[in-house]
Amino acid sequence: MDALGDPVRRRLVELLASGARSAGDLADAVGAEFGISQPATSRHLRVLREAGVVESRAQGPVRLYSVRPEPLAEVERWARDVRSYWEPRLDALGTEVARGKRERRRASADPAGPPDDEHGRNP
Repeated sequence: MDALGDPVRRRLVELLASGARSAGDLADAVGAEFGISQPATSRHLRVLREAGVVESRAQGPVRLYSVRPEPLAEVERWARDVRSYWEPRLDALGTEVARGKRERRRASADPAGPPDDEHGRNP
């Protein structure tokens, strides 16, 4: 999770989601997007590699990087657990917000205002 806390590293993982890419391709992509140098990209790749998020292999003079699925599965499990805690609460909040909007629409559509109670008073 710490390794994915940086936006450059998250972007590198996104770029690798479609398959292995060379360090040079990755440096060009994030360099253009984030304005960082090739050595800075290499440092980010090293952090990801040391955290076990990506792996690298030499293919001739080129170093290819690819995503390791296991750490991302851990992140997915964590997100699912957090989501399962918050979803019912957010759904309930959404229901209350919708109810409040509905009541405000009704009140503004009724020019007489809310009905009087049994004593002729407007509550």
